[in-house]
This record gives sequence, structure tokens and C-alpha cells, in this order.
Amino acid sequence: MSGRLFNEVARLFVAGFAGEELDARVRGLLGQGLGGVILFSRNLAHWRAALSLIEEVYRATPSHPPLVTIDQEGGRVQRLGPPFLQLPPMRRLGRSGDESLCRQAAHRLGLELRAAGIWLDFAPVLDVDSNPRNPVIGDRSFSADPLQVARLGVAFGSGLQQAGVAACGKHLPGHGDSSTDSHRELPRLEHDRQRLERVELVPFVRASDHLATMMMAHLLVPALDAELPTSLSPAAYRLARDHLGFGGVIFTDDVEMAAVAEEPGPVEAAVRAIAAGADVVLVCHRPELVEEAIAETVRRVETGAVFRARITEANRRLDGLARRFHAHRARPDGARLQRLFSSPERRELERRLQDTEAVIT
Repeated sequence: MSGRLFNEVARLFVAGFAGEELDARVRGLLGQGLGGVILFSRNLAHWRAALSLIEEVYRATPSHPPLVTIDQEGGRVQRLGPPFLQLPPMRRLGRSGDESLCRQAAHRLGLELRAAGIWLDFAPVLDVDSNPRNPVIGDRSFSADPLQVARLGVAFGSGLQQAGVAACGKHLPGHGDSSTDSHRELPRLEHDRQRLERVELVPFVRASDHLATMMMAHLLVPALDAELPTSLSPAAYRLARDHLGFGGVIFTDDVEMAAVAEEPGPVEAAVRAIAAGADVVLVCHRPELVEEAIAETVRRVETGAVFRARITEANRRLDGLARRFHAHRARPDGARLQRLFSSPERRELERRLQDTEAVIT
């Protein structure tokens, strides 16, 4: 196993871990080329300690700027609590219809994330809220209107990116009309291609020219692939590349979710996802699975030149993402963060968000 190949494969993985200190296994993997980390509330009890943790991630990664990522959507999906800006559910911003407010809120959030050393946010949610029985999307979506989701989703993502934080549109090809939760089982979306084009894909088509990254969902969509979940399906990645024309980085959703963890299993799912077209695989809980998946991916790469080309392609996209967002300059800056927390602009934005709530209710 060549060191270079191991490093290039390791870069295609982002790991989560327990606790408020950098996991020793993750630290070692970062030294061997691991792409980066995803942070959760379990890692971020206090903002000062969070900055120390993030600085450790940078120090542990000598070969490239690490992907320091988070799910900071607003509403019920916010990993960083106060004093970081707390956004309302996207449904509320959607009901306001205020594109400027949406962009400004995301921009302010992005400034704070960037000052903390986080330079990729898994937001905005581009799912259309078309199924009131959906157990996982609901108020995380801007609207039941695809055009409204597209308009406000692009505004939100653009606000983040203007602040120097890469945005990620999720969950391609659209999780809004499912009736089951992919954390628990594999959802099935039975719509034909015409319906997908008319509803689910509308926000992603619009966002493909604006957002730096997207996340592929774990869904079974027979109109695209009758056998494989979208995250493991070459047809789903061709949809993103050829139909949407998306040239940025594509992440998988967490391969420890039951939708793929039960079958074919998280390690096999990771390998198949990269082979199918994913650029980065999320493994959000168990670092030992990251080690296993890297080793198995390397083994598969050594058996075929086409698969080797996939690794090269994904690394090239990650190089471009890091250059675009000056990731090497994204280290934590506590003094700047404190100024952002107490700025008049922050207080004015919070007032506007509260006023929006009052008008809607």
C-alpha cells in the first residue's frame, strides 16, 4: 500500500467522534491525510473550548487544510448554541419570503463560523416540504413551493459563501416527500422522473450554479435506480453531474445511518459511494469505521485503474474547494469572534428575526 494512495483515499473521508477533545484515532488519521471532521453538539459544550478543539484539528493535519464541517441550519438542527447566532427554523424564514433577510442571516452566521475555524456548513436544506408526515424534514425546509425553496435556498447559501464558508445543498435528489427517516430505514420515493423534475429537483437545479457542495441522500428512487440507494448509485451521481451540471464536491450523508448501515453496511457503503461518484463520505460516529473504510477503499483501488481515476477526480475537486475558500487561512480567531458576538449589526439582525416571528404568529 503506497503512502500517497493511502493519503489520497483518506482525504475522501470526514469523521465524527465523541467528546470535547480530539479523538486520538482521528488525530492519527488526520496526520495520515484524513479529509477532516464533522462537529456535533457533543463536541462543542463551550465556545472557547470549541475553538481549542478546532485549532487541534488544524495542527494535526499537515498535508492539506482540513475540512472542518458542521450542521448549523437553524431551528432544531444547530450544533453550536449561544453565544453563536441562533437562527429560526427555515420554515419561518420561508413564510417571511424575505430573500434579503435570509441572505443576511446566513452571512452573519457564516462570519461567526469562519471566525471559529469552521469553513463548511451542511446547509441549506433544499428539500421541498411536500409531505406533512415526513418525520425528518418538516420545518427544516423553506417551503412546500419548489420555487420558494430554490429562491431562498440560493440566498442562504450565497450568504454563507460571501462570508467565506462553503454551503452544502441537501439532500439530493430531494428528501421532502418521503414518509420514513433514513436514520432508521431506507426511504422509498416512488415519483416518476417528470414529477422529480417538476418538484424535488427544482431547488437543486437552481442551486447547482451557486453552491460549492451538495449532499447525496440515502433514498431509493426507482425512477433513477430500481436497486441501489441514491448515495450508492452511479445513476444518481450522473444526474447531479450531467443533468444538474454540478461541478462541485458531492458528500454522502452519514453512512452510519440505518438506510445503508444495515445493508450493505457502513464500510461497504463508503466504498461503493466513492466508486459511484461521491467525493467525500461522512462517517459521523465511529472513527474505527473510518479506518476500516479507508483500508478497504485502498484495497479496491489497487485492483482497477478506473477506480483510481475516481480518487484523483475527487482530490482535484477538494483542491479546488480549498482554494476557493482560502481554507488554509480559516483557523480560529477568538478575538474576532467576540467582536462579532457583540456587534451592533448582530443585535439588529436578531431584532429583525424576532420581528419576523411576531408578524408570522
